[in-house]
Amino acid sequence: QVQLVESGGGSVQAGGSLTLSCLASGYTVTAYCMGWFRQAPGKEREGAATIVGTKITSYADSVKGRFNISKDDAKNTLYLIMNSLKPEDTAMYYCAADSCSYCSDGSCYTSGGALANKYRGQGTQVTVS
Repeated sequence: QVQLVESGGGSVQAGGSLTLSCLASGYTVTAYCMGWFRQAPGKEREGAATIVGTKITSYADSVKGRFNISKDDAKNTLYLIMNSLKPEDTAMYYCAADSCSYCSDGSCYTSGGALANKYRGQGTQVTVS
């Protein structure tokens, strides 16, 4: 059974940094496209960053240059390093994994064009003030 468990969220002042972690179990992180998406109250879900393999990454324009996504295959863990945080980054952050056809601008998609997020964690809250 695939499980994803996020951690590392919290409250931080604008300009600060946080590192989110997503521990995967039931599969190896090398098997799927993985990414982080976020959702703030009353707003649509937004893909933030994706990674395929260890080096193929994509980012939403809103986080490009500030966020960095990476994986540690030995620890089966996905990370999101967030720098220069802004109040508009406040949201619940989720990690996701799925087979995918391609990733772009912070989201991954199946061959049919649907979001590739079959497996998702419970989320971790990030609040920037």
